[in-house]
Amino acid sequence: MDLVFPHTFVPWFRSVAPHIHAHRGKTFVVGLSGELVAAGKLGNFVQDLALMHAMGIKIVLAHGFRPQLEEQLRAKGQTSRFSHGMRITDSVALDCAQEAAGQLRYEIEAAFSQGLPNTPMAGASVSVISGNFVTARPVGIVDGVDFMHTGLVRKIDAMAIRRSIDTGALVMLSPFGFSHTGEAFNLSMEDVATSAAIALQADKLVFVTEVRGILQSIVQYPDKAVELEANQNDPDEEVDQELALADAKRLLAALPNPLQPTDTGFYLQHAVKAAEGGVERVHIIPFKVDGALLMEVFTHDGVGTMIVDEKLESLREASSDDVGGILQLIEPFERDGTLVKRSRTEIERDVNQYTVIEHDGVIFGCAALYPFPEASTAEMAALTISPSVQGQGDGERILKRIEQRARAMGLSSLFVLTTRTMHWFIKRGFAPVDPDWLPEARKRNYKWDRRSQVLVKPLK
Repeated sequence: MDLVFPHTFVPWFRSVAPHIHAHRGKTFVVGLSGELVAAGKLGNFVQDLALMHAMGIKIVLAHGFRPQLEEQLRAKGQTSRFSHGMRITDSVALDCAQEAAGQLRYEIEAAFSQGLPNTPMAGASVSVISGNFVTARPVGIVDGVDFMHTGLVRKIDAMAIRRSIDTGALVMLSPFGFSHTGEAFNLSMEDVATSAAIALQADKLVFVTEVRGILQSIVQYPDKAVELEANQNDPDEEVDQELALADAKRLLAALPNPLQPTDTGFYLQHAVKAAEGGVERVHIIPFKVDGALLMEVFTHDGVGTMIVDEKLESLREASSDDVGGILQLIEPFERDGTLVKRSRTEIERDVNQYTVIEHDGVIFGCAALYPFPEASTAEMAALTISPSVQGQGDGERILKRIEQRARAMGLSSLFVLTTRTMHWFIKRGFAPVDPDWLPEARKRNYKWDRRSQVLVKPLK
């Protein structure tokens, strides 16, 4: 373990660093389903939230209590009633909801108060604030059904919440609201979380749910959603990691009206509403995966489905704002000798020559194009893909973009110099040549002591 652990932990932790920097000071609204608590996973979840809080992320936690409310109703010999996908809350159900919410709030606050030595909560100091941040209105009578004490969010006191989280506190929102006349209404966690995220213009809204996310098969065949939803727990069923808002809206329109939390459209409808309301990223992730929240926020691909107004990953030409990201990406490869060392001054001077792949504000790939028009060729240099995303085709995407740029310049070939990745280039149409083949201007700067292989690819 002493030999292996540093070689795995250190590179991993460094790969997480860009996400830590990107999320510091950002506001996340986290919607927690009551099923997570019922499954006995509250302790680890709270530890993960406390860790994110320690990294400077401002957190608003909206919790649900479906299973806890069901337990209270059963204890009183009552049964739940639903219509139009919403609970009908009579006076007995309202009392049960208040008892369930009070108990759950107590459990969550107690979990945040833990601080035993040698545990993830040791040294953590998270102040949890709750209050009357939510104003509600009644659902009323819909198609002849009186929903009684079931309500919808009328208003979120965003200013009061913002003041609290700016002081370093974590704000907890229960699925209850009060009308202007003082009546209490039972709300859904999803409505509260979505409304809070929109009111705060949060950077992320994360639903921690019973489902893994949106299955790729359902995205492809929405008319078969009912049958395919049975495959939620099938590990062979892939989750669509990223949905553009336009695609999410088309999918939602093609799905049947959701009635249960396990229906594909149930969380998706709230995700679409939040994204349309200005929330930059909305995530649907599974509570059954330990550490799902951390993996979704601090890794490239995450574990669930993310809905964004547009695709996060962009392949584009670099600008001066990208110099720091390029340096951070290529530095480990310069240190181990894979790449020739380039100074910050060199990269700032040549930044317009670079193509980068950016995902959610973090650069994960780059390459530079240096033309030699007198020889009708160009060099592709510093092709680098972050180890955390290698093997996903980003290298090929950058290569194709560089080839397109070279063709647009009217050049007839592209060459590279490499010491360790010769076979990768040969598989993609490059052929080795003698270093004497190089254009005169490049040959003068060829480092003979590195003995770099020169490979050339014709541009047809």
